[in-house]
Amino acid sequence: MTALLLSLPLLAALSAAVVRGLIARPILDRPAARRAHARPMPTAGGLGVAAAVAAGMAVLWAAGDPGQPAQLPLLAAAAAMAAVGLLDDRFDLPALPRLLAQAAAAGVAIAGGLLPGSVVLPLAGEVPFGLVLTLLWFLGCTNAVNFLDGADGLAGGSLLVASLMLAVAGAMLGAPLVVALSLCLAAGLAGFLPFNWPPARIFLGDSGSQPVGFLLAGLGIAAGLADETRMAFAILPLLLAAQLFDAGFTLARRAWSRERVWQPHQAHLYQMAIRAGWPTRRVALLHAGFAAVHGLLAIWFLLLPADARAWPLLLALGGQLAWLAVVLRAMRRAGIGFSAPP
Repeated sequence: MTALLLSLPLLAALSAAVVRGLIARPILDRPAARRAHARPMPTAGGLGVAAAVAAGMAVLWAAGDPGQPAQLPLLAAAAAMAAVGLLDDRFDLPALPRLLAQAAAAGVAIAGGLLPGSVVLPLAGEVPFGLVLTLLWFLGCTNAVNFLDGADGLAGGSLLVASLMLAVAGAMLGAPLVVALSLCLAAGLAGFLPFNWPPARIFLGDSGSQPVGFLLAGLGIAAGLADETRMAFAILPLLLAAQLFDAGFTLARRAWSRERVWQPHQAHLYQMAIRAGWPTRRVALLHAGFAAVHGLLAIWFLLLPADARAWPLLLALGGQLAWLAVVLRAMRRAGIGFSAPP
């Protein structure tokens, strides 16, 4: 682990170099129904993050890291996700092939041992968590993170903070796999973020947001498996509370309105806040702040006795409900609805 810690600045520099190359020779994301930008923008910046993760794992393995076998299925599945995402960035694949690729990658990770069987949740107690729920967990996290890559600095900033907080939580749990991969993700995102911060010059793209979300989903399961109480699975829902709430609310609202939920749109809460007049930088800073607060709640969660661990989850949910109220109020003042902008 010492070798990895010393190499983190180099991993960030590697990510930045890859991102610079992608800006110079871009894969362009054209304006479309789900895009916020009005002109073609470079995408696939997540390849810089992927390069940092791969190099970080190579450093660990060269140093004789004993956890290599446990990492391989998750890393192989994430690499496949990045490859499919790159095809999506280049050719804009339909939703069904993307979903099938995500499910196949989740199957590889599950076959590699990331299958909880059951988890213990505050207030609910022991909850069976077999194959179907684990698959849905991977798909949910992957797409919730992917949906966030729609405004300057939003995904890069919040995921960087979340990765750092997850590394701290992994250290508290004594889970070296969680610590190592979280730090590699953080280094890669640190190299990417300066180019994505408003005004963005590049986005993560599907080749970045999908594998990052997928890796975080797997690390959440790994954290839960490392905890004797089996309650640490709740750490990742805490860390990704903003992403999961936004995705869940948006999906439920569109289904209630009888919209075609699989069609691209610009009606996520963060998109509505920007359409209502909030500066993009302000929304990006707010979501990075959400990630920091949720990270502190996750650490508090681990320090609390088991019978009090519902409080961090309830506070995170309360914060997101407050954010929903703020966005709805801003929309009313701006005189806009959830329908697509003109």
